[in-house]
Amino acid sequence: MKLYKTETNPVLEDKGEFYQLADTDWDVLINRADHSAVLTSLTRRATRLRDFSPQTAALAPIGNQEVWAAGVTYYRSRTARMEESKDAGGGSFYDRVYAADRPELFFKATPHRVSGPGQKVRIRQDSKWNVPEPELALVVNSLGRIIGYTIGNDMSSRDIEGENPLYLPQAKVYAHSCGLGPGVLLRDTPLPAETEIHLDILRNGQTAFHGQTSLKELKRTPQELVDYLFRDNSFPYGCFLLTGTGIVPPDEFTLAVDDEIRITIEPIGTLVNYVTQS
Repeated sequence: MKLYKTETNPVLEDKGEFYQLADTDWDVLINRADHSAVLTSLTRRATRLRDFSPQTAALAPIGNQEVWAAGVTYYRSRTARMEESKDAGGGSFYDRVYAADRPELFFKATPHRVSGPGQKVRIRQDSKWNVPEPELALVVNSLGRIIGYTIGNDMSSRDIEGENPLYLPQAKVYAHSCGLGPGVLLRDTPLPAETEIHLDILRNGQTAFHGQTSLKELKRTPQELVDYLFRDNSFPYGCFLLTGTGIVPPDEFTLAVDDEIRITIEPIGTLVNYVTQS
């Protein structure tokens, strides 16, 4: 089952059918421990929708949750971070993080900084080297339990981060720096290691970059990342945790205004965002 956030009540997708749930608060629903029973009950009173398109009708699947992210969880990301920051003397930091017991975790976005499916994500006006980072996003309730999955786009300014690792917040956290969607895949068991992540960047209708990876390349388990995030921390509305990227475009590539970013993770779906700088 998948949940989509809309301007009114959430929409549930079950076996290819869409149902508008009545009198349902997104934050409450995300934090329920008994999703199957609750959704079965809500579906009995739901309105069946015959013409619902997640790419045009769904909003970012976030209420009052914070978005956090993990870094250097794929070997490809480790190598890219070392290369971009070597001139600043920070190259070895990322190698040490990749090998350490404690993961790199950082704050990514508040809800108002998040863009949903079909919406625009931004590149910074003071940056000249920008990339999307396609990531599996964990949907975690207030008890630290992973209740589902969505797709995350961790927009990053590589030149700012590479100038000095201490500039990471400026490279990562700004208006519309995060994409989430199209919906939440509710699932009690982990996604299989063979699950693939695909990134396509289209420019003027043509493919400017394509890359793919799979969860088997992820060094740390999703639950391990969540356990570290919840150490001495609390999330009363639950949270999202981006699990890192294994797809990094070549160093000569940077995003341009009006580029189309398509991130696909089946069975979650495809998150589409468009690039702006204004």
